[in-house]
Amino acid sequence: MVDNLSFGTYVVIVIVSLLVSMTVHEFMHAFVGHRLGDTTAQDEGRLTLNPLAHIDPVMTVLLPAVTLLLFHAPILAAKPVPFNPARLKYDEFGAAMVAAAGPLSNLVLAFVGAILLRPLDTTTILAQSLEVFVQLNVALFVFNILPIPPLDGSRVLYAFSPRPLQDLLEQLEPIGLFIIFGIVLLGGGVGLLTNLNQFILNLLP
Repeated sequence: MVDNLSFGTYVVIVIVSLLVSMTVHEFMHAFVGHRLGDTTAQDEGRLTLNPLAHIDPVMTVLLPAVTLLLFHAPILAAKPVPFNPARLKYDEFGAAMVAAAGPLSNLVLAFVGAILLRPLDTTTILAQSLEVFVQLNVALFVFNILPIPPLDGSRVLYAFSPRPLQDLLEQLEPIGLFIIFGIVLLGGGVGLLTNLNQFILNLLP
């Protein structure tokens, strides 16, 4: 269906969808952290649905522009929401709840988008925009639950792991972004991610 969109229209839809999806994702990190007793995100102006508060000039603007030109695939990230684990309720499990809130919000957005899409004429630009929005949010959910630091999935895994695995995750933290870039650019795990994306898309209404 999205094949009917012009390239320019498609790019605009992707950018708007990313802004909405990343803003909600980061807001939910901040919101859950605040509900669990940590005001760090609020103090730094991140408990907001204003997308400008969550944009990082390098990771959200420069990086995708460069990777799009070099590799024909944009890689980007929002500005990480700060939190203080020592101020959260439930210790490591509180941190896991903060981490899980982001990708789960993308899953909810995908579900809502799929519900809104059902009665629409699939040839309309609204329906095509919603399809892009749903696919993007499923992709964000799947990518962020990967158990590689600093992705959200690693925070959840950390809370339920024995000490040796926690030590390993801590050691990987400084180089985690390089590992992620390597996986994306070299195509590693693409088949698995694609299958997971499709599996979740099939579960949506």
